[in-house]
Amino acid sequence: MFDWLIVGAGFAGSVLAERLASQRGERVLVIDKRPHIGGNAYDRYDDSGILIHQYGPHIFHTNSEQIFDYLSRFTHWRPYEHRVLAEVDGMLAPIPINLDTVNKLFKLDLDSDGLAAWFAERAEPRAEIRTSEDVVVSAVGRDLYEKFFKGYTTKQWGVDPSQLDKSVTARVPTRTNRDDRYFTDAYQYMPEHGYTRLFERMLTHPNIKVMLQTDFEEARQEVAYRRLIYSGPIDEYFNFCYGKLPYRSLHFRHETLDRKWLQPVAVVNYPQTQAYTRITEYKHLTGQRHEKTSVTYEYPSDVGDPYYPVPRAENMELYKKYEKLALSEPDVWFVGRLATYRYYNMDQVVGQALSTFRRICQDVPVDRSARVRTQVAAE
Repeated sequence: MFDWLIVGAGFAGSVLAERLASQRGERVLVIDKRPHIGGNAYDRYDDSGILIHQYGPHIFHTNSEQIFDYLSRFTHWRPYEHRVLAEVDGMLAPIPINLDTVNKLFKLDLDSDGLAAWFAERAEPRAEIRTSEDVVVSAVGRDLYEKFFKGYTTKQWGVDPSQLDKSVTARVPTRTNRDDRYFTDAYQYMPEHGYTRLFERMLTHPNIKVMLQTDFEEARQEVAYRRLIYSGPIDEYFNFCYGKLPYRSLHFRHETLDRKWLQPVAVVNYPQTQAYTRITEYKHLTGQRHEKTSVTYEYPSDVGDPYYPVPRAENMELYKKYEKLALSEPDVWFVGRLATYRYYNMDQVVGQALSTFRRICQDVPVDRSARVRTQVAAE
C-alpha cells in the first residue's frame, strides 16, 4: 500500500514526492507514461556527447530565494543570463526590444529618452488591454508588432495574437535601455550537470518508487494507494466529459553539426521566415566545450503531446467546468501546468508544488502507521 500515487515525474510530481517522502515519512509511487523522469525539463547526451534538452530550451530563473534554496539541495548551479536574437528584415536584433534593437533596425542613434519618445509617437492607445495584440501595439506601435510578434505568435499558438489573452505577449517586456537579457530575475542559473541529474537526486529516497512507461488508468486499477496527486491534463482525468481542452504541442528536430558554433546566442527566433519558430544551440546554455554543436529546430503544432494551454476566454470557461469537478474529488490534488490549465515557468511550478505540500500538511494528518512501516523497512 502506497500512501500517495503521483502521476507525472516532472517538477510538480517530483517536488511533492520528495517532500512527502522526506518530511512526512510516507510511501510514494511516482508514475510517468514517458520512459524518463524530468517531464519536459528532461535533458540527455546525444550521440556526440553533447548535453541537449529533449523538449526544447529550459532556462531556470526566479526571484524566489525559497525556491532557489530548495532546488539547490539537489544541484550545483552554473550562472547563466539568457539572451535571444530575432531574425528581422535579414538582420539579427535583440528581443526583448531594446535601444539597440531599434537603432539597428531603423539606422537611428537614439538615447533612452529619445527611444521613449519614439515609442510614444508610434503607440496605438487602447481603452482596454485585452489581447496579445493590444499589449504590443499600445506600447511600441504596429510596425514593431508586425516585425517581432505577429508572425512568431501566430506560428507559436496557431491563432492571431488578436485572439489570444494579453498574458502571452505581456511576458516579453519592452526596454528603453541596452539591457539585452531575456530575464531580469535575481536568480538566473542552469543546473551544473543538467536537469535529469537534479531529478535523479530529488527522487532518490527509500520511500519513493518510480515506474516509467506506466499508464495512469492501468496503475489506478492495480496499485493500492490512499491519496492521489495528478499533474496530467485535467480533461483527460475526467475522460473529456465536457470536451477536450485545447493545448498547443511542439515537434523538435535535433541536429548535431560538424562545426564549433552555429549562432551567437543560445536562441534565435524567426518571426518573419521559416516554418520553425526558433533554433536553440545548447552549448551556450550548458557551458559545455565540444568541437561539434547540437541544435534544435522547434515547430509548433496542434497535434502531439500537450505543452501549452491556449489562453483564450472560451478555453478558460471550459477549464472552469473541469476545475469544479476537480474540487469535488476526494483525496485528489491537481498540480502543474496541465492539471491547472495555466502556463507556468519552472519556478512557478515548483512554488505551486511547495504550496500544495503546505496545504497537505495542514489538511491531511500523517498516517503514523506509515512512519512505522518505513522505519521497520529501513531497519
